[in-house]
Amino acid sequence: MSTTEYDYDYLVIGGGSGGIGSAKRAASLHGAKVAVIEKGRLGGTCVNVGCVPKKVMWNAATIADTLSHDAHHYGFDGVKEAVKQFNWPTLKNARDAYVKRLNGIYANGFKTAGVEHIQGTASFEDEHTLRVDPVDSSSEPTTVTAKNILIATGGHPFFPPGEGVDEHCICSDGFFALEELPKVAVLVGAGYIAVELAGVLNSLGSEVHLVVRQGKALREFDTMISDGLDSEMTKAGIHIHRNTKGVASVVGAEDGTKTVTTISGETISGANIVMMATGRKPNVEGLNLDKVGVSLTKRGHIQVDQYQNTSSSSIFALGDVCGAVELTPMAIAAGRRLADRIFGGEVGAKVSYEHVPTVVFSHPTIGTLGVSEKVAIEKYGEDNIKTYTSAFANLYYGIFDLDAADKPKTRMKLITAGAEEKVVGIHVIGMGSDEMMQGFGVAMKMGMTKSDMDSCIAIHPTASEELVTMGVWGTHPAISGAKVSPLNGAPSGEPTLESKM
Repeated sequence: MSTTEYDYDYLVIGGGSGGIGSAKRAASLHGAKVAVIEKGRLGGTCVNVGCVPKKVMWNAATIADTLSHDAHHYGFDGVKEAVKQFNWPTLKNARDAYVKRLNGIYANGFKTAGVEHIQGTASFEDEHTLRVDPVDSSSEPTTVTAKNILIATGGHPFFPPGEGVDEHCICSDGFFALEELPKVAVLVGAGYIAVELAGVLNSLGSEVHLVVRQGKALREFDTMISDGLDSEMTKAGIHIHRNTKGVASVVGAEDGTKTVTTISGETISGANIVMMATGRKPNVEGLNLDKVGVSLTKRGHIQVDQYQNTSSSSIFALGDVCGAVELTPMAIAAGRRLADRIFGGEVGAKVSYEHVPTVVFSHPTIGTLGVSEKVAIEKYGEDNIKTYTSAFANLYYGIFDLDAADKPKTRMKLITAGAEEKVVGIHVIGMGSDEMMQGFGVAMKMGMTKSDMDSCIAIHPTASEELVTMGVWGTHPAISGAKVSPLNGAPSGEPTLESKM
């Protein structure tokens, strides 16, 4: 089949962030004839049941925290009562309307870019042909062809085995369908989704139980982050059930509540919802990948190289379906670079999966970039790394009439490697960490060293200034002769944030 015999230059399976980014780039910048096949709402998980609606809920929870715990310290009396007037349906309706507007914006973006939207479910007939089963079952399936086909189908939540789990539990998608604030919520999981939604529900007034298989959540993060979050969640009143080994059973009662029994034998009764946030699986079923020789990894993801090539020369894949860095901006970047390579003549175009900044919208927020201390030791050797740490109460809490130990803490860690102290890890948990990380992401991409950070003038008074004043403030340790413990951070006697003001 010659190039002119194909219906399209580029067919994209999946209307999520990565697929949309690649399709629009190919069409608008490189003039390719492109169509996106999507059976559901445009925008994928992120827009519809992920990042965007989650951030709306996090915003609401942050407002509730401000009214409940903070405002009276600043002279606002009586505002705690406002939290009792919180209206979940009002928030849900506004959130859903916003998401619907975004769906429309994506559709209009397709028209502007010249991308055709085909509604339906795609599966492979051969390496250049897709069968499309329409959403409307009364219509007949059709086939479309393309020289190049991209798989960007994302992933879906999955439930672990357990008696009554499938019957009585919801996933994160179900969270966004809730019509009212649950009085008691059990969340099972130790990753992003579990800790984020646990924080949201707790701040909005639910009694929250977080069930983790081992000792704490976010175990793959730097220990300063996971320990810090564990401490703050406990202070906030979240009930953390540790070393449970998972859920054995979920039993429903006549009044609609559920009882959760863990494998370790612990029981949690009276739950209005039980949400499983135990991981996601790639959306590969039904694609007929065996027909076209597309290989999968042991975990079931599509196997790709650094250029997003699959084992079939005309088929590519990116995003969560590949299981590399499962973040929306990562998929968008990969999709754009792929379009540049296929249609723009940029033979070496590819995305870098190194030094990717990311944020967890927990309470408090987490910003992290680069490797953890444990990974740094494994990669560079303990004698070749230095760490700088700081823990302090944000100035926001300065006027609070609380003992210093009771004020929420911001925790920071810099990890450097080699004699030049190249920065290989930055980890922050605390107020504002989500917004301060982007700029440091650019700097790390440029090969930033500790000396570069020391030479940057601090923005005062901010929490982020602490990142450029660690060690001996304003003087690099290699110049001053200060001794920095490889594992314990700044020299003893180093000024606190307040004494630097």
